[in-house]
Amino acid sequence: MLKHDYMQVSQDQPIYSEAPLQLLLFVDGRPKSRQYVQRIRAYLKELQTKYSFELQIIDIGQQPYLAEHFKLIATPALIKIHPEPRQILAGSNIIAQLKNSWPRWQAAVDAYLKLQSDFQERLDDNARTTLPKSTIRSVAVSAELIRLSDEIFSLKQEKEHLQEQLHFKDRVIAMLAHDLRNPLTAAAIAIETLQSNYNLETGEFQRLKPSMTAHLLKQARNQTKIIDRMIADLLQVGCGKDIALPIVPQKVQLGQLCLDVLEELGDRYTAKSQKVETDIPNDLPDVYADPERIRQVLVNLLDNAIKYTPECGKISVAGLHRTTQKVQFTIGDTGPGIPVENRDRIFENHFRLQRDEGTEGYGIGLCLCQRIILAHYGQIWVDSAPNNGAWFHFTLPVYPS
Repeated sequence: MLKHDYMQVSQDQPIYSEAPLQLLLFVDGRPKSRQYVQRIRAYLKELQTKYSFELQIIDIGQQPYLAEHFKLIATPALIKIHPEPRQILAGSNIIAQLKNSWPRWQAAVDAYLKLQSDFQERLDDNARTTLPKSTIRSVAVSAELIRLSDEIFSLKQEKEHLQEQLHFKDRVIAMLAHDLRNPLTAAAIAIETLQSNYNLETGEFQRLKPSMTAHLLKQARNQTKIIDRMIADLLQVGCGKDIALPIVPQKVQLGQLCLDVLEELGDRYTAKSQKVETDIPNDLPDVYADPERIRQVLVNLLDNAIKYTPECGKISVAGLHRTTQKVQFTIGDTGPGIPVENRDRIFENHFRLQRDEGTEGYGIGLCLCQRIILAHYGQIWVDSAPNNGAWFHFTLPVYPS
């Protein structure tokens, strides 16, 4: 659909005319065609002293959508738009073509006037008074219809986008209320346990071993990080794809960053008796990336791996010095995998597989991962693991030595 701003068509006569013959002359601003256009207009003006017709001059520089509407491939061009059928004269000999076509055009006008007269004679006096004086549709009306159809198309797209956003908002509110409850409850229990066992006079925790105190503090800290991550993910995806994702790249040890995230999520995969295997070479080069952003990617991918891997399943983490410029990282699981037909769509904003509708989550994690990796000029994709699970791969640039 063409996008444009409506502009009034310039013309030699009023837009609505009693003349049954209507012509459009398309011109442009090229200096070499200016004299040619002047000759055409002079000839048409001479014809107007003998014949009645409506002429409208259209500058395609101001209204290019009209040239597209009439399927013009060259200008200047003269078009007879009424009576039908439409006829287009173009090229370097428009005047000669016009001289040849004019008798046929006048014959078409006579036939149209006779048809209109015969039709009106069949009507009674009351019906005749309701007939419009002219059935010619001006090109200005056509232009306005094109503009309005474009606006309707844009409004429909905007409506669909707003409906999608409202649906997403409703889903997020419902899921957020559900998903925040678990980490909030866990953090609250840890903090309340510490508080109830803390002696203000001695400054010590009573009835709690140092190891248990450290565990509860770590639990509270980890759960608040989870809450913070959930809110941050929602805010970032909510900004839309058109908003640039800010990154602050620096030298990052990707392998160590991944091990830190695994330790942070340790309670989760331990609770499901899952086995985590790592294959991160000691000589894996550092990458040039934003550590906080890449942490988000690792947390989202590992969180999904833990979520979809069954109890006693296996999660694999591997690093590979793919080329001198790229490092590849892979996170695999033994879950249900991703169907081939959905491997591209899985990275769309809040797209979820039908089987996952009852699983907690917003369908935004992988979309955010893709945005982050693309912001680093890397790639992210998924394929099947040998054990029927899923392997998520992403690449990052090597830190220049």
